[in-house]
Amino acid sequence: MSEAETVASPAESEAVAHARKIVETFRQVREAIGHVILGQNDVIDQALITILAGGHGLLIGVPGLAKTRLVETLGIVLGLDWKRIQFTPDLMPADIVGSEVLEEGDSGRRSFRFIKGPVFAQLLMADEINRASPRTQSALLQAMQERYVTIAGQRYDLPQPFHVLATQNPLEHEGTYPLPEAQLDRFLLQIDVDYPDEDAERQMLIATTFGDEKPAQPICTPAKLMEAQQLVRRLPVGEKVVDAILRIVRAARPDESGDPALRELISWGPGPRASQAFMLAVRAKALIEGRFAPSVDDVIALAHPVLRHRMALNFTARAEGATLGDVIDRLCRTLA
Repeated sequence: MSEAETVASPAESEAVAHARKIVETFRQVREAIGHVILGQNDVIDQALITILAGGHGLLIGVPGLAKTRLVETLGIVLGLDWKRIQFTPDLMPADIVGSEVLEEGDSGRRSFRFIKGPVFAQLLMADEINRASPRTQSALLQAMQERYVTIAGQRYDLPQPFHVLATQNPLEHEGTYPLPEAQLDRFLLQIDVDYPDEDAERQMLIATTFGDEKPAQPICTPAKLMEAQQLVRRLPVGEKVVDAILRIVRAARPDESGDPALRELISWGPGPRASQAFMLAVRAKALIEGRFAPSVDDVIALAHPVLRHRMALNFTARAEGATLGDVIDRLCRTLA
């Protein structure tokens, strides 16, 4: 190959430089969020992966683990208009999407005016989503899927970008309405928020109880975020990574798993949306780590957040003490 053939064209060089700027921006974003949310690096990364991949996330964790603080910080650092809805049993769909009100003008003429609900935000926190009725849950989940709402036959598009980070408390189930499996599938990742380790909690105590806390500062903008989301969809994915995604997703389906032991444990498995979630999430993970192509290791790293809300164990498996985490670990070992 001649020297001339190895030199990148000006357009290619410009594209690479632009991609590197995006990588640097999100390195700063990760760092800024990490200064506020201490000891939750995996949670921060998975939340950023969810947003970069253009999806929605489900945060599972007990109260007091900074889930609300995380969403607020994400909104500030990414420059997004963010809002929070506290879900309760008496919350109605109109409280989320908005409603029409009858107004009378100076001339005496009456007309309806649509008042937008809190769903019209670029980043929405649906706090304790399982406490609302199925009807209200469906109103939000439909907006998440369609990215618009329809009131009295009139379509209203949601802002761009639009992302929902919903939370659930895994401890209190009385008076809750668990999300159906078909609705859980609409979340790109399930992000489990665990307790911080001792060193992180010590650092948190000092940082949050001495003097004034430093507020987060905006680093990104909605336009830059959408550019990054477009870049994620353009990143190349090798055949080995595609094969790994198909192998792990199909092996998690009881009717298609080649492992008889796994077939006896799984009640139902992930659909094609899981494969799509993998394809987007591994690219986003590579990008925030400064790489321009994902690897099989990225598939393994994201197997739990992609699969754990898209499959379930049967009664026999639960009776024998098997856990979903163990099953996903077995699936990952087939890729190693």
